[in-house]
Amino acid sequence: MKKIALVAALAAISAAPAFAQSVTLWGRLNTTVENQKIGQADRKTVMQNNGSRLGFKGTEDLGGGLKAGFNLEHGLESDTGAATGGTTFWNRQSSVELSGSFGTIRLGSWFPDSYFSSVDRTSNHNHDTGTSSDNLFSSFGFGARTNKLGYFSPTMNGFNFIGSVRAGEGTGPRGYDLSVNYEVAGLHVAGTYAQNDKFAASNKRKAYGLEADYGFGPFLVTGYYQREEVDGFRARDIGRVSAMYVVGQSEFHVNVGGTKAGSDAEFRKGGAKQFTLGYNYNLSKRTKVYGFYTRTDYNDNTKTGAPDFSSLAAGIRHNF
Repeated sequence: MKKIALVAALAAISAAPAFAQSVTLWGRLNTTVENQKIGQADRKTVMQNNGSRLGFKGTEDLGGGLKAGFNLEHGLESDTGAATGGTTFWNRQSSVELSGSFGTIRLGSWFPDSYFSSVDRTSNHNHDTGTSSDNLFSSFGFGARTNKLGYFSPTMNGFNFIGSVRAGEGTGPRGYDLSVNYEVAGLHVAGTYAQNDKFAASNKRKAYGLEADYGFGPFLVTGYYQREEVDGFRARDIGRVSAMYVVGQSEFHVNVGGTKAGSDAEFRKGGAKQFTLGYNYNLSKRTKVYGFYTRTDYNDNTKTGAPDFSSLAAGIRHNF
């Protein structure tokens, strides 16, 4: 009887669905030494963090084409080890999701997908991090990236749709974020929309965007246009173009952007311009050394509340 019971137990185990889970530890350390000038007189040499991070991600095959997944991502200062954005852990992403032929449903906290579909693709010389990141685009959506429900459609004929909504939970702003992407043969085109409703419906912000990038041979050219509205008034128009040329392990980058003031007097609406020249040398797929010069000039510092800024930098980035 014991032998029969053992055989029956082994048969039951072998007949059960074989679910497989994989978990990956990953991260990035990205640090520069920079000579920065802030305003007219203040010049200093600093050790600058450029979006360093540590993360865990994983998936579990549930069978029948259904998968569960999670992503935990923590931002840290590479020179001190302190958390970026305050003391919150997993401050970059904390989410769980289910995916299948229907697409992906995600719950938690993550950066706006309208950002990844536009600005992140255009400021590609250092993945839009550190002092050379895009200082001009309308980034209010970053403030409503928690408590989100998102849907990621499957890609059909090159098209996909991403949409998310943030719960206000009675005290915070509700947020909405949408992007439609088309990608084929080196061409990517995106249309984006972001909205952030402050509680009591004051200072409602909206942003509409268009992006395109095209890679051909050793060249990549990108650009985006964005219009920001505050309480229904056109706050400013924002635009940026960039180009990359690759030869061997070297990348040469140029990135130029600007804003034009609109019809209101909101913060940082006086207009500005920014440019960056960069050089990357890829020692491997994971490691690069690089340098850049970046500069941001505001047309009227009294309206922006921010001084002009420039930096000459050299650094190392390593992914693991």
